[in-house]
Parts: sequence; structure tokens; C-alpha cells
Amino acid sequence: MARANDEVAAALTEYADLFALTGGDAFRVRSYQKAAKAIAGYPEDIAAADVRGVPGVGEAIAKKVEEFLARGSFRQLDELRGRVPEGVRRLTRIPSLGPKTAIFLFQELGIDSPAALGEAIAAGRLTGMKGFGPKTEANLLKGIEQLEQAGRRVHIGLAMSLAEQIMASLQVERIAYAGSLRRMRDTIGDVDLLTVAPVSVMEEFRGQPYVAEVIAAGDKKTSIRTTGGVQVDLRRVPAESWGAAMQYFTGSKEHNVHIREIAVKKGWKLSEYGLFDGDRVIAAEHEEDIYHALGMQWVPPPLREDGGEVAAALKDELPELVTLADLRGDLHTHTDLTDGIATLADMVAAASARGYDYYAVTDHAPDLVMQRMTLDKALAQRAQLSRLQRKYPDMRLLHGSELNIGPDGSVDWPVDVLEGFDVCVASVHSHFNQSRDEMTRRFIAACENPGVDIIGHPTTRKIGKRGPVDADWEAVFKAAARTGTAMEIDSHPDRSDLPADLVRLARHHGVKFSIDSDSHAIPHLDHQRFGVGIAQRAWLTTDDVINTWPIDRLLAFLKR
Repeated sequence: MARANDEVAAALTEYADLFALTGGDAFRVRSYQKAAKAIAGYPEDIAAADVRGVPGVGEAIAKKVEEFLARGSFRQLDELRGRVPEGVRRLTRIPSLGPKTAIFLFQELGIDSPAALGEAIAAGRLTGMKGFGPKTEANLLKGIEQLEQAGRRVHIGLAMSLAEQIMASLQVERIAYAGSLRRMRDTIGDVDLLTVAPVSVMEEFRGQPYVAEVIAAGDKKTSIRTTGGVQVDLRRVPAESWGAAMQYFTGSKEHNVHIREIAVKKGWKLSEYGLFDGDRVIAAEHEEDIYHALGMQWVPPPLREDGGEVAAALKDELPELVTLADLRGDLHTHTDLTDGIATLADMVAAASARGYDYYAVTDHAPDLVMQRMTLDKALAQRAQLSRLQRKYPDMRLLHGSELNIGPDGSVDWPVDVLEGFDVCVASVHSHFNQSRDEMTRRFIAACENPGVDIIGHPTTRKIGKRGPVDADWEAVFKAAARTGTAMEIDSHPDRSDLPADLVRLARHHGVKFSIDSDSHAIPHLDHQRFGVGIAQRAWLTTDDVINTWPIDRLLAFLKR
């Protein structure tokens, strides 16, 4: 998806937030939020399309979008930015702190930033005020800490989009990303890029429109900060040292230390320039040659965290990791029947274009009241899906539902209704602050429900916005293995859920996984690469991932 879509959506979202902060009409706030979501998920480049053709975009919003595309902002946004201090806007990014509270704190106490709020809580200035009890204060302090951590890192979707934008903007012979992005970490601090190019590339890099600040400029390395606040380091490397540089700058630090120790024991030296025996170059141009010269398998970047991969590579025992090409389908997606923005027909067509063998539509169930789902609507969708099936004979269409796991572990529909669906994903969407014991019992009850096939985005986290729920994951995974309930790896980059460490723990207990996009728009189908990255970091093979299996094996697992 073109970055113009993301930038327009961010501007409309900011306008909606500022409008809410200044007491704007709630209906208009929602209309701008919906338009932002629709534009972010629009499959075409909004800069080259008629914005009036995007669902939910009326004339007033279209004019604002056109002005934004022409000059990078629009008049009403500029006016609201002038009325609301930036610090107050940052307050609203604290989880559990809404716009009314942010304005109240600013107007009544002069609190104009998350840091000022933390100081006010520490000084007892909120004590005794209505709505600010000890539990609320504790949640706010936790939210401030999460916001600070999020400010230092971005999720992989933002980092990957930025890296690909920069690589496309430079006219070079060879360029690639390294660092934690290449290792497919779910959050990224700095983006590391390597290039084989003349020195003039550094000036070309510094002159790009995404550069807000040049941190350091040199012939071999230039560091910039983007307009989005992310640091990007661009390094020029010799073509003959490309493989060694990629190995060195991919990391992790701990993995590289382990690799260098092996080289030293052989009397060799390993650096970003190559593997050397004295002055003799043993390997440098190709990364694989370096690992092979050290007597080991090439280690896929997602495994390079010093988590046993070096010992396994020395014994030729690395697993054959699941890849994006192995995915035969997607088992968690949404349409505009609930909170998606594309029609059922359009989502199915997009899935077919990806070459999937099967594809599940899992719109929300009734207990997520805001989605206004009913059994009648679900059955009508099932009939529509049946008609679409005739148009796509080579792709099995599955009718599913994303159920809501209630506080007591119950789900929306009784088992006899659930049996009519091909696949049921069950997820927590509320009551995130339950105790560890309550949350554990909640998940176990869902796993024990015979109508539940997959636990969706299990920790419920949203990176930079909401932390994970507290549960005894060991107990949950034991229950999932016992009941044959799969755990989801939600590929949406602001979720990345389950995280790799919990995937490894679940796998240890014999749990199977479903790598899903949780798509709410056609471009979201591309997020599957991030879920595969998590699976690779957790050492998963195709045997561990149910949506790499042929349809007959999948349906047998789902007991459908």
C-alpha cells in the first residue's frame, strides 16, 4: 500500500483526536475515524485515486484530503494544532486516558504532558479528586511507562514500510535492511540499511523528503531521523564484503559473539569485512560461505538470538522453518459486515489472487455489541459465501466467526450453533484487567469449549497502546494441547500476538498454531509475512502450523 494512504489516515485520525479534545460532536469524530480507517485500508494509492470513491468519505472529508495531498496538511487541522498543546495530545496516547480527562487535567491542574502527569501523581496532586483512586493512578503510571517504551521503538509494520520506502527512493546497485528488522523482531529501535553504492548516495539520502534531521554525516555511514521520529543508519560497504557486512550488522550481538568465538578457536578473525586467516580471505562476499567455513549451517536471521541456534547449526540440526510460501490459507479475516472495510466478494477475490487453497471469513459474533451482528446476518453471509464458492472452485471458502471470550470464559453462541461454522476463533475483547487466576480460567474454559478451534490474538496486546493480559500461560498452553485448540499468531503488526517467546513455550507443550492476518481490509492480507517472521523466530515448521496443511488435514484437526 502506498505511504500516502498511511499519511492521510494519520492526519484524519489526528484531526478526529483534536476535535474530540476540543469538545467536538461525537458523530463527526467517528465519521473522521471511519474515513481514516477506510483510506488506510484502501487497496489503491489514494494520491492517484478519486478519494470520493472510498467508502465513508464524503465531500467535506474529500476536500480536506485533497488539501493534505497538495500541501501536507489542511486548514482545520492547523487550527486545532494551534489550540491544543502537543503535550496534551500525548496525554491521550496513554492507555486508559481519554480526551475529556486529558483536557480536564490540563485546564484544572496545568498538566500538559505524560511526564507532568507522572510527577503530579507522585506528588499526590490527584489524591482525593473524583475518578482518580489508587487503582486509576496505578493504571495511569503503567500507561505512562508503556508510552515511554513505545516512544523508543516502533512496531515492525512501520519499520518495514519505512525501510522499503527508503530503499525505493535511492538509486543504488544494491541495498538491503539488516539489524533487528531482518531478524523480524516485533519492535524495532533503529533501521539499519546496507548499500553498495558510490559516495554520492549519502548526499542523495540526506536530501530526501522523509529526512527531518541529519544526526551524523560521513562517507561510510550517515544517520538521519525521519519525519516520523525513527533513526535510520545507512552504511556503504564494499561489494566484496557484502556477505560479511550483512552477517555482522544483522546481529544479534549475542549471536555474533558466539560466532566470533568459533572463528577465534580456529585461529581466524571475523569482522564486517570478512572471515580471515591472517591476510587470507576465507569468506566475505556471501553470508552463507561464512557459516559454512565455520563448519555450520547458514542460520536464518530470525533465529539469530543465541537461543540454541549456534549449537544446532554446528550439528546440522536446524529445523526447516515455515515460510510465507508454505501458507495455504488464512483463518481469521473480516468484512464490512462487521468492522472490516471491504465487501465479502472483494476480500474473497483478493484471497484468490494470492493463490490460497482455502480462505476463512470470521466476522465478529453478537457479544461485541458495537458490530451489531446477529445469527440471521451470519446465516445470510453463509449463503452468500456458498454462492461465491461456485465462482472460485479452486479455493475452499470457509465460513467462520470470531467469538468473544466473556469474563467467565463463555462465548457468544451455544455449541449447536457453533457446529454450523467451519472454523471458530475465540478472542478476548474486554475485561483486560482481570486477575491472573481469573484470566487463566477464562482462557482454559474457552479451550475446553468444543466449538472453539483457535484462540485469537491471545495476549490481546496492542504494541504501544495496551500491554498484554496477565495469565498463567503454561497452564493455558497445557489446556490447549489437551483439547486440540490452536493458538493464533496474529500477523497484524501492532499485535504480533502470540509473541515468539510464548510461541516457543506453547510449542514445547505440543500446541499447534494458526498464522492469520486478522485482516480488516485487503492490504492487511500482506501482513502474513510478519506472522511468519514470529513463527520462524519460534523455530516453527509446517507441522506446527495448521494453515500450511492440506484442506483435508486442516478440517480433520478442526473436527469439521
